[in-house]
Amino acid sequence: MAETYVTIREYPIKLGQFLKLAEIVQDGLEAKFMILNGEIRVNDLDETRRGRKLVKSDRVQVGDRVYICS
Repeated sequence: MAETYVTIREYPIKLGQFLKLAEIVQDGLEAKFMILNGEIRVNDLDETRRGRKLVKSDRVQVGDRVYICS
């Protein structure tokens, strides 16, 4: 599983914002659909809340890639 570290300037950051910052999605609407369709896992748990607040070291999984908040 490939890991990518994403530098966050200010914590906490909402999941939808993180997906845009990490260039996983183009906009908030795309983020919303990915989250609602169960395509996103946070810290090995399914996540359906776009407003989920992420903190340093949280792991966001999209498919076979993992993005780590740093």
